Amino acid sequence: MRTFDFDLSPLFRTAIGFDRVNQLVESALSADQSALSYPPYNIERTGDNAYRIVMAVAGFGEDDIDVTVKENQLLVTGKLKDEADRNRYIHRGIAGRAFERRFQLADYIRVDGARLINGLLQIDLVREVPEALKPRQIKIETKAAKAETLEHKAA
Repeated sequence: MRTFDFDLSPLFRTAIGFDRVNQLVESALSADQSALSYPPYNIERTGDNAYRIVMAVAGFGEDDIDVTVKENQLLVTGKLKDEADRNRYIHRGIAGRAFERRFQLADYIRVDGARLINGLLQIDLVREVPEALKPRQIKIETKAAKAETLEHKAA
């Protein structure tokens, strides 16, 4: 396992509300690399504010997979429920082991839907920035215009 010694405290002297970045870096560096290989997945950008996670979950059905969102974290778990068929296989090359995959979501990212098609789990994500946080143009007033407005109101 690789270890890195980063001191992020200079960043936090002038940045407010970014303390979660330190937690993300620490969790990324301490993650078990062997657990990160199954199941394989892609993350695609499908639009300006749209993303899709595609996970290869061959052998799993809709009832075997759980997709949960809690506090900016997407958790995808899979566990085969039908264990009765185990004895009928002579060779089982399609991995059917239980898994748990976590994705940290940025603020204002919401899960739009999930579907299972041909052994691929597709999870659609959308960034929805509230109107109050979108850029807006501020009109600049001059003293003359303000004085004119006051004169019209007084009359």
